[in-house]
Amino acid sequence: MTQIFAYIPHQGGVAADIALEYPAAAAKIDASSTLTAVVTGSGPDLDKVANGLTSIYKEVIKIDNAALAYPNAEVVRKALVNVLDASAIVFAPNDTFGMDLCPGLSIKMDSAYVADAVDFEGMEGSLLKVVRQELGGAVSTHVTCDTAAGAVITLRPGAFIPVEAGAAGGTIVDKSADAGDLAAKRRFLEIVEAEVGDVDITKSDVLVSVGRGIEEEENIEIAQELAEAMKAVVSCSRPIVDAKWLEKSRQVGTSGQTVKPKVYMAMGISGSFQHMGGIKGNPFIVAVNKNPKAPIFQVADVGIVQDILEFMPELTEKVKSM
Repeated sequence: MTQIFAYIPHQGGVAADIALEYPAAAAKIDASSTLTAVVTGSGPDLDKVANGLTSIYKEVIKIDNAALAYPNAEVVRKALVNVLDASAIVFAPNDTFGMDLCPGLSIKMDSAYVADAVDFEGMEGSLLKVVRQELGGAVSTHVTCDTAAGAVITLRPGAFIPVEAGAAGGTIVDKSADAGDLAAKRRFLEIVEAEVGDVDITKSDVLVSVGRGIEEEENIEIAQELAEAMKAVVSCSRPIVDAKWLEKSRQVGTSGQTVKPKVYMAMGISGSFQHMGGIKGNPFIVAVNKNPKAPIFQVADVGIVQDILEFMPELTEKVKSM
């Protein structure tokens, strides 16, 4: 039986969406694996998150300390090293915080490290077969990780099918006293809120998102017409912001906004993991791209190989006629 610990970030008393994906990932490693959630923080928000996770996990480890009130990777790393079994597998999200936390965690635990896993192909003895993606998702790589001395693995958010929460039945284990000395060289200064643009894409149920396939700034108007017909909002990938065709507040991705729409129209977007990392929940994804090998088609519910500059006006007319 494989012991797996899942580190779960949270904000405002709400666990990150990846908390629902960890069970599916663990089952692909070993159907009989023991999966334990781990949450760090301080105060009522931490208690709220821990209690909520008992509807997903049989056991939830809580580490409550004032030094953990803000997610400082250096401090969290110390707490995890003192609390977790060094021979276990540790999951964390492959986001900005996870990439800060996990390489050093694997060194401190003297265990293997694998970043950005998108799938698992089971275990043979202590050898775990992991699937990663390279070159913006154009190539899948299959690597073998020796977990005999444990492993730290970051999972790409959205790569695994989320489970549904059930009735609260798990047990909360308070390991706060085992966290040890959490003194750190880093210290939290302040939170700087992102600039709010003319439209808040995080509140929209339908997004028409454009990428390099839009070709020219003037063609943004074509996407805007489609969005108006669908009562949606226009968003974009990073190259559009870099070209200054749309403001930063409309960018979806790990370096932009995190969105949870019901429908996501990806128009001329390749689908790099940096972009997909900004899409949470389980939206219905429609992808339109001239390149039939674009990574976006691997996650799309509907994929259409077509020039968006031809497709969008046609779709706009169809929507209007309805």
